[in-house]
Amino acid sequence: MFSTGQIIFAALFFIAFVAIISFSYRKDKKLHKKNYKGVIWILVSFISFIIILFIIKYFLKN
Repeated sequence: MFSTGQIIFAALFFIAFVAIISFSYRKDKKLHKKNYKGVIWILVSFISFIIILFIIKYFLKN
């Protein structure tokens, strides 16, 4: 399905992409802590909302 060259390119691209993203994240880590303080509560409330929707769906289905 894929040639050997395509697989090698995909693997190298993935490794380079992950390296660049992690380097950028480490560089901006202090800025992220300052600007995105409290964002974890938004994630928790979003996941709770999804779980509540599944619970409601389960009880209304039965």
